[in-house]
Amino acid sequence: MDTHAVPRAAATVDLRLAALRRGGGRLRAPPPPRRLPALPAPPRLPLHHHLPAPRAAAALRRVLLHALGAAADTATLADALYHPRNSYILHLDAEAPDDDRAGLAAFVAAHPALSAAANVRVIRKANLVTYRGPTMVTTTLHAAAAFLWGRGGGRGADWDWFINLSASDYPLVTQDDLMHVFSKLPRDLNFIDHTSDIGWKAFARAMPMIVDPALYMKTKGELFWIPERRSLPTAFKLFTGSAWMVLSRPFVEYLIWGWDNLPRTVLMYYANFISSPEGYFHTVACNAGEFRNTTVNSDLHFISWDNPPMQHPHYLADADWGPMLASGAPFARKFRRDDSVLDRIDADLLSRRPGMVAPGAWCGAAAAADGDSNSTTTGGAVDPCGVAGGGGEAVRPGPGAERLQRLVASLLSEENFRPRQCKVVEAN
Repeated sequence: MDTHAVPRAAATVDLRLAALRRGGGRLRAPPPPRRLPALPAPPRLPLHHHLPAPRAAAALRRVLLHALGAAADTATLADALYHPRNSYILHLDAEAPDDDRAGLAAFVAAHPALSAAANVRVIRKANLVTYRGPTMVTTTLHAAAAFLWGRGGGRGADWDWFINLSASDYPLVTQDDLMHVFSKLPRDLNFIDHTSDIGWKAFARAMPMIVDPALYMKTKGELFWIPERRSLPTAFKLFTGSAWMVLSRPFVEYLIWGWDNLPRTVLMYYANFISSPEGYFHTVACNAGEFRNTTVNSDLHFISWDNPPMQHPHYLADADWGPMLASGAPFARKFRRDDSVLDRIDADLLSRRPGMVAPGAWCGAAAAADGDSNSTTTGGAVDPCGVAGGGGEAVRPGPGAERLQRLVASLLSEENFRPRQCKVVEAN
C-alpha cells in the first residue's frame, strides 16, 4: 500500500513550510454546552433499513485533496479540521516538489496532537492530478480505497462518512459541531449536489471526448481532444453537480468493490469526460437502485457563483461573512491564502489560534488526563490541544451546530428531501 501513517517520532519541520503558515486571529473561549433544536425524525430509507443506532458522536473520515504547491495551505487546513476520532489523508500532486511533501510529512510527525493519534497520513506515492481531468476522480477513489484498507489486510477502522476537500476549502463549524449533528443522521445518507438537467454540458462535455495524459505519463500534459464526438449514453442517465460531497461508507464500498458492474462501467465512460469529478459520483449514485434513495441534494458548502456560473467561483472575503453564516454550511470555498476572512473564521467560529488546532471537548479531556505536562507553546501561548492522549469521546456543540442543524433539517424536510432526489429530467 502506498499510504501509511506518518511515524510518531518527532521530526524537524521544514522552516519554509512553517514560514508560510498563516498568522493572525485571536482566541475566544469555547462556548458552554447548549440545548439545540431537535432534528426531524430521520427519513425512512426503504433500501437500507438496517441502520446502526446513532452513537454519541459520529466517526467521520475525510480526504483532503489539493493542488501543486499547497503544502502550507494543507497544514493550516489540517489544524482547522483536526479531531482525534477522525482520520485524514493528505495528498500533494505528484508534480509538487519532494521537499514540499517531505515538509508536510515532517509537520504531521512533529505535531503533538496530529502524531499522537496516528490518524493523519500523507500519501507518499502521489498521483498526477490534472485539473478537469479524470485523474481527479481516480485520486479520490485512491483515498477512499486507502480508508477501506486501513492499516493493512482490509481491516479499515470503523467510520461513517467520507468527505473530500481541497486546500481552498475551510470549515465554518468546529468538528464537535459537525460530529454532534451527524451523529443524529442515518448512516446511509450521501450529500451530493446533483441534477439530471445537464443542459449545455450535453454538447460541451458529454459528447466531446478528451484524453488525460496524466493517466499514462510520468509528467502532466494538457488534456487533448479527440475529433470524433459520441452520443449521450442510453445504458445509464447522466447526472451532474458539485465536485465536493459527503459520501456514506456503504456507497464508498460500492464504488470500490462494486458488487455489480455499474461503478466500473461509469468510471470507464468518465475517463474521457471533461470535468469528470462533477458527474461520476452523481451518475453512479442516481443510477444504482440501492443508493438513489439515499441522496441529499447538497454539497454542504457555501460557494459564491456568478449567474449563470462561470468556470470558477468567486474568492470569498469579509464581505461574504453574513451569507456564509446564514447558509448554515459546514464548509466554504474558495479562499485566497492569508485573506483576513480566514483569521476571522478562526477567531469567531473555531476559537483557533495561529499554529494550533481548533479546540474541542477532546482538548480538555486530553489536558486533564495528561496533567498539562505535554502542552505545547506556540508564539508564547500554551496550546491546550497540543497534548498526547485523550479519547475525544465527548463533544461540545456550539453555535455552529445550531446553524448546521437548521440546514440539515431543511434538507431532510418533506419539501426538500424526496422531491429533489435523483429526479430525471427528460428534456436534456
